[in-house]
Amino acid sequence: MRGPAELADALPYLLGFYPDDSIVMVAVHGERARFGGRLRLGIPTDPSHWPDVGDQLADCLISGARKRADRLVGVLVFLCREPAPGQSGQDVKERLRPLAQRLRTACGALDVPVLEALCLSNGRYWSYCCPDYRCCPADGTPLFLPGTSVMAAAAAYAGMQVRGSLKEMEARLAPRTGRRGADQEKALDEAAAELLPRMLRPDGATAVQRATLERTAAMIHRFRQDTPSGSNRARDACDDALITDTEAATLILGLQDRTTRDRAAEWMDGPDAAAALRLWRALARRCTGGYGEHAAAPLTLAGWVCWSTEDGPAARVALSRALTADPDCLFAQLLHRAINEGLDPEPLRRCLRRQREEAKETAETDDTDEIEATEATEATGEARTAETAADGTASPPAGRRQPAQRPTPPRPGDSARPRGPRGGTGPSSRTTGAPGDRRTGRDGDRSRR
Repeated sequence: MRGPAELADALPYLLGFYPDDSIVMVAVHGERARFGGRLRLGIPTDPSHWPDVGDQLADCLISGARKRADRLVGVLVFLCREPAPGQSGQDVKERLRPLAQRLRTACGALDVPVLEALCLSNGRYWSYCCPDYRCCPADGTPLFLPGTSVMAAAAAYAGMQVRGSLKEMEARLAPRTGRRGADQEKALDEAAAELLPRMLRPDGATAVQRATLERTAAMIHRFRQDTPSGSNRARDACDDALITDTEAATLILGLQDRTTRDRAAEWMDGPDAAAALRLWRALARRCTGGYGEHAAAPLTLAGWVCWSTEDGPAARVALSRALTADPDCLFAQLLHRAINEGLDPEPLRRCLRRQREEAKETAETDDTDEIEATEATEATGEARTAETAADGTASPPAGRRQPAQRPTPPRPGDSARPRGPRGGTGPSSRTTGAPGDRRTGRDGDRSRR
């Protein structure tokens, strides 16, 4: 970099977005002044907090930068803020001067000089370090037009992408407001009232976990089938139309369970990653009203998918909002720290893939056990049927009730009637001798020959 103009132009490419209302500090290492660690924080609205914030930021950046092998030679400071109505960029520069001075003295107290401190506002930049008005006029110096600088060409060649401003990225994750927000909060209340009794049943938590993951899989499949186009705002509106308030409420509450959330993190790569990221963003926008803290789960999952797919800037923004919603979210804390330390997400991906395979094997084992139990039940039923048939009693087919046999009432005089052929028309027995005599055949046959 050959001057403050190129430094100001390089800032969006260092972060991956245009910072809004932010303090940005970048460490510079080695004899060739290579960029190292970088740090961003929103400018505190209360100026009385600036001294403490400046000291903490300087200590955080410098202590981390000194862990690198190459020597830390200095720090770059950027203060980015757009003027309020009725203000100019120069007014912003003068208002932020005490903050810039505090950051310079805090770094100097740690024996690290601030090589340059710039204020970026309203398309111009001002230097807090250069007193020469010939190169740094009081009205500021215009920034390069986007995409026209040497840095822009080098970034395009390297495949680096600027994703818009920080406000635009945060707007994609902001909760609904107005009537739509009220309708969503009502759906969340109804879903919570329905979910609590289910959780209190025996094995209710396991059933809710399974149901949440099944709904999530079905929703990701739905998002894959309908890929929107256009601007980010238009695509987010299409995604919001793919999921109803009730469906969103059920998924948001189900993802508050840590085990369910960790299982949902398995949708992190491959063809499902983009659809999963769209779903997590849509759910984060549905955490309205008193359910703002519930956004930590979908925001953390969104940050994880972004990091897994090598989108570090978007991951940082999502995880920062997750920690704002719930500062105690351990998953978000670990991911945010891993990204800031430049770790590789592949070990975590391998762990989640192994978890997915184990869950799949467990499900197959459960299905096999269920099939074997069903076959054993059917075999037992067949054996009982065979035993009944061997006893001479036919058993009714499975699933059909045997009709009850109604008793036949005895007819009058039935006991005194002779047991002849049915109908009473058969010939009666004939006798020729005295009562009691019987005809016989040979060997004593008395019949006539």
